Amino acid sequence: MATPETTTESTPAELPRISKRIGGIAESATLAVDAKAKALKAAGRPVIGFGAGEPDFPTPEAVVAAAQAACADPRNHRYTPAAGLPELREAVAAKTLRDSGYEVKASQVLITNGGKQAVYQAFATIVDPGDEVLLPAPYWTTYPEAITLAGGVPVQVTADETTDYLVTVEQLEAARTPRTKVLLLCSPSNPTGSVYTREQVVAIGEWALEHGLWVITDEIYEHLVYDGAESVSLPVVVPAMADRTIVLNGVAKTYAMTGWRVGWLIGPEDVVKAATNLQSHLTSNVANVSQRAALEAVSGSLEAAHGMRTAFDRRRRTIVEMLSAIPGVECPTPKGAFYAYPSVKALIGKELRGTTITDSVHLAALILEHAEVAVVPGEAFGTPGYLRLSYALSDEDLKTGVTRLADLLAEVQ
Repeated sequence: MATPETTTESTPAELPRISKRIGGIAESATLAVDAKAKALKAAGRPVIGFGAGEPDFPTPEAVVAAAQAACADPRNHRYTPAAGLPELREAVAAKTLRDSGYEVKASQVLITNGGKQAVYQAFATIVDPGDEVLLPAPYWTTYPEAITLAGGVPVQVTADETTDYLVTVEQLEAARTPRTKVLLLCSPSNPTGSVYTREQVVAIGEWALEHGLWVITDEIYEHLVYDGAESVSLPVVVPAMADRTIVLNGVAKTYAMTGWRVGWLIGPEDVVKAATNLQSHLTSNVANVSQRAALEAVSGSLEAAHGMRTAFDRRRRTIVEMLSAIPGVECPTPKGAFYAYPSVKALIGKELRGTTITDSVHLAALILEHAEVAVVPGEAFGTPGYLRLSYALSDEDLKTGVTRLADLLAEVQ
């Protein structure tokens, strides 16, 4: 009697659940620190958070009122053009001329879901796989992830406290290769608060022009400058670069509107058109109520922004003075934004409460555990050996938090 043939079905190899592209993305370190601080607070611990770059002021009343009115208007219950409300694009163009002296048309403006989407879409629109992007460090944690998602290669160019964290043309030139296509510039800077001078911006712009590079310049902290520093827009001081420059901005920092999620991208019309095509598939239009609120913000007075800047300036001077008094901590005075970026390299390798401090990640963990103060380690910004502290929190919390930090670090041996 014939024996029936046995068939063995092959089991396909299990495919990865998460794509390599998305699996390679690191969580936002600043948001992770902020979330942990808030979770500990909710659990009853008196944690003071210096993590998130978020103004502690309420959104101006006129902006909130504009949003409330917009909720009742049926126009805002529907889709609008992917590039943004036409009147908001016009207003952003007018605001850009008013604030930085850069004259652009509304057709050069794309309204995005916060500044982060503007960052991502800028790189996605002009970067091809293998293109190199010069990335001055310390850098905001989102930049390298956005570059990598676009298929680009971040090339870190590092500056330290001896040069106020500002890179030179000579450093940029040393990092440039035939594959270099873009330079990322952020001034005033997150995470350091450093501000490039007019002369430095001109020199960098002329160097980029000479080598046919693109510049993506993040100007979201433009109104937060101190000690006579000025926020200089590169295409204004090097007009010939206008056709190869993308300007990023938004309402989050100037108007205390981080949660409203409205940013924008300004660039040559063909770039804006291409980025709009991407956005039409990615998110469609920004929420209309938020756009109406942003319209009120950018069209209105800067009085509230100036009031916030006065408070930030006071806190800036306080935090620098207090941090500089801690042995082993070196804190340059920031001239913009609302961050201090002290070096703690002198503390690495020393003992604290029975353990050896291995790096600034470890130090930040010890500070959170023993002082109940949340700070972001420099590793998140490409430069180990530093801490970032946002001083966008109340004067009282700032003093209490840095005092706790100082008391703990006084135990370092």
